[in-house]
Amino acid sequence: MSGDPGSPAAGIPAPDDPARTTPQAADTAPPEQAADTAHPTTGTPPEQAADTAHPTTATPPEQAPGTTHPAAGVAPVPLTVVPLPTDHRFRPGDDVADVLLAAWATNGYEPADGDLVCIASKVVSLVEGRTVPLPPGDARHARQDLARREAADIVAEAPWVVITRTRHGFVAANGGIDASNVASGTALLLPEDPDASAARLQEQLHHRTGRSIGVIITDTFGRPWRHGQTDVALGIAGVPAIRDERGRQDLDGGVLEVTEAAVADALAAAADLVRTKDSGTPFVLIRGLASSGPAGQGADLVRGIEQDLFAYGGPTAVERAVSARRTIRRFDATHPVPQRVLAAAVAAAATAPAPHGTRPWRFLDLAPTTRASLLDAMTEQWRADLSGDGVASRTIERRIARSDAILRTAPVLLLPLVSLEEAHDYPDQRRATGERDLFLLSAGAALQNLQVVLAGHGFGAAWISSTSFCPDTVREALDLDRVWQPVGMIAVGAPATPPAPRDAPQVEGLLERR
Repeated sequence: MSGDPGSPAAGIPAPDDPARTTPQAADTAPPEQAADTAHPTTGTPPEQAADTAHPTTATPPEQAPGTTHPAAGVAPVPLTVVPLPTDHRFRPGDDVADVLLAAWATNGYEPADGDLVCIASKVVSLVEGRTVPLPPGDARHARQDLARREAADIVAEAPWVVITRTRHGFVAANGGIDASNVASGTALLLPEDPDASAARLQEQLHHRTGRSIGVIITDTFGRPWRHGQTDVALGIAGVPAIRDERGRQDLDGGVLEVTEAAVADALAAAADLVRTKDSGTPFVLIRGLASSGPAGQGADLVRGIEQDLFAYGGPTAVERAVSARRTIRRFDATHPVPQRVLAAAVAAAATAPAPHGTRPWRFLDLAPTTRASLLDAMTEQWRADLSGDGVASRTIERRIARSDAILRTAPVLLLPLVSLEEAHDYPDQRRATGERDLFLLSAGAALQNLQVVLAGHGFGAAWISSTSFCPDTVREALDLDRVWQPVGMIAVGAPATPPAPRDAPQVEGLLERR
């Protein structure tokens, strides 16, 4: 479809022609344009010339918007959604109001009271200079690192995406950082303050036109548990954010208790219906919105974290996270373990309970040469022990080979240690043994925390007990003080194959009341 969007050929009635009230059905079909998929969760339309922007309206734009819900027997005011393409390429410092009004005129429309315009956040970010250079290398990883730095919180993470809570409160894949239709080697952050940007633009439009015009700054977000993306409202001025229907009655007289319609998000999504990422349509005009409450802000749509049951998944997710910890003995050597994941796991380990308010653990990340020399020393000790037990040499070598297949090939090998330096000194063996056991139990709690967090990041671990049986060998090989007690080893890496589902353990027999 091509032609002037204000002409009959484009399927939109000209503003001053009351006879043209319904476009032909064939003219309302979207063009066969390939949408940009470079950034599926945060992309916004490019500022490129295009004459193929397509309306999805079947109503005359010249009708004045309603101010109340229509009375019974009165035809409702139609809602009109009209793309306003422009060939302007935005740069820092540009006057958005000027470009918008020019697009308004070029496409055959004049601003009217009650109009609202949806503006792609990319425009605002470009004009406000929110472009950030990326370091050379893998651009996807660079964007993820940038998202982490900009985040107020990390909500979830996987090798292919990091989901963050921005300081605005938005939860978005890769922090809402845009990588589509920007210069190579750069990325675009979300606007600094979308509500303030919307308010400034609304004031400028009112000053230049004398009209009361609402503004919504939109961006494309993914949706939890749903495929595909849709536009949502980031910044709002002069438009309701939410239509609160709580306390009203439904058709059967029942009282509505929780219904709050996200008006601004619905309008943002409607605007996205008439543009694609390659249509050069940063502006969309919407007319005919009946009044649905006082003007709001984008911040009104952000659920407070204290009400967010999914911020950390709730108790069910915690249970699943703990049960996701599995012993993994075969690793994908091509998939490295990021240092930040190890740091997050050790940080979780450091939250484990310990006697006397101490933090008695240490985790040594063994370098290849250190790993080899330690395992060689431990192997000789193990051979000697097993030979002394009368175990056949063939059996000994088979056991060693099975252990080496894990410990010598794992992408990361951690040596957990617990210090007994701050253990209280008791004169009798009973209390001294109990004190030592408390410190060892705290090490077990730290090990569990560490492995649960590794599993949450998609990495597996195998806790191998070997160092606990040769502590002197370990201390000598690594020149450690005698206060450090090794508590096994932890092989870490991406699983070579996904672990089989775990059967839910039965509590019966494990939980007793006496």
